[in-house]
Amino acid sequence: MKRKKKINVPVLIGSIIIGCFVLVAVFAPWIAPYDPTLTSVTTYAKPSAEHWLGTNDVGQDIFSELIYGTRISMLIGVFAAAIVTIIGTLFALLSAWYGGIVDKAVTALTNLAMAVPGLALTTLLVCYLSPGKISIIVAISITAWTGTARVLRSRILALTEEPFVKIEKAIGQRDLVIMGKHLVPNLKDIILSRGAMAVSSAMMTEASLSFLGLGEFGEKSWGAILHYAFFRNGVIRGFTWWYLPPILCTSLAVLGFMLVGYYGQQSR
Repeated sequence: MKRKKKINVPVLIGSIIIGCFVLVAVFAPWIAPYDPTLTSVTTYAKPSAEHWLGTNDVGQDIFSELIYGTRISMLIGVFAAAIVTIIGTLFALLSAWYGGIVDKAVTALTNLAMAVPGLALTTLLVCYLSPGKISIIVAISITAWTGTARVLRSRILALTEEPFVKIEKAIGQRDLVIMGKHLVPNLKDIILSRGAMAVSSAMMTEASLSFLGLGEFGEKSWGAILHYAFFRNGVIRGFTWWYLPPILCTSLAVLGFMLVGYYGQQSR
């Protein structure tokens, strides 16, 4: 009798959270009651039936900003995480497969990158590249690949000792074929888990950078909403409906990706 596979509850909860945010991002134009860039004379309005989360300092509907902000925050998080995962995987393959001086060079580069405070270096890179979405993605990609590379390297080293890999090497199979045929397929679960965790890290970094004013000017993201709430004295005035929702959204989205990444990796 075939045993029923046990449901991974944390992964299921994380997947539901992520799915909800993806739906919000995709259908933002239909969900948002107003154009988030549309201004009005009603500034600093409190939550009401007309404006569920009130309005900001220029009369823009905060709820609509929050809905559209999901798109930017998710977009940057996913794109940056994809690049981070690809870079980490490539470095891990080079390091573990070729060994010797290549392994030493990649390990030294990884240790050096991990020794530098990530957020500080990312901030400097964005300032140098000029604020914006592309700069944030590039900066995160340069600084956040080290964890993925280390985890995958140890797994690849174990795989290289497996008989099926040794046989392929013995018959003279090309390195790229072995990597593509045997190594990467056996890493896919770890890659997906690390990728999910990388999304959560990238979203936190984006929120931090946008809060500092290093996001794309005029674009709505959760970090940008926090930026204006803080610098327009929304926090001092106690406008919780302005600054609390983006904090909660960021925390919930990060939790979703962390649940999928961490518990998905632990269950395998």
